[in-house]
Amino acid sequence: MNGLIIGLACAGAFFILLSFFIQDKQRHLEKELEELSMKMLQEHYQFNKKLKVLEEELLIGDAPSITVRKPVMVNEIIQSQVIALYQQGTSLLQIASQSSLSIDQVKTILAARKRMENQK
Repeated sequence: MNGLIIGLACAGAFFILLSFFIQDKQRHLEKELEELSMKMLQEHYQFNKKLKVLEEELLIGDAPSITVRKPVMVNEIIQSQVIALYQQGTSLLQIASQSSLSIDQVKTILAARKRMENQK
């Protein structure tokens, strides 16, 4: 019986000493996981940094967009007023301010009138 107890004690001591020399797989996996997570964090940081630079470049280089307006139908009374003012020799800028139209609209009205006269 004493031999069995001594044998078990020696085996226990042997296994305890053996556990110090055997590599721990869990620690190795934890270390690999930690390295992987650090690498991912660094890549994520670099990606966000590059994205921020690109966004700033886009905001700086972003020119105001040109909006295309649909032509607005102008009342016939206003059209006749524009034509009358033009015939009196009023400048396009004054016609535009008096009729509350843009200069382009005034030019369009006058061009349409000239086309109609040429067709007759």
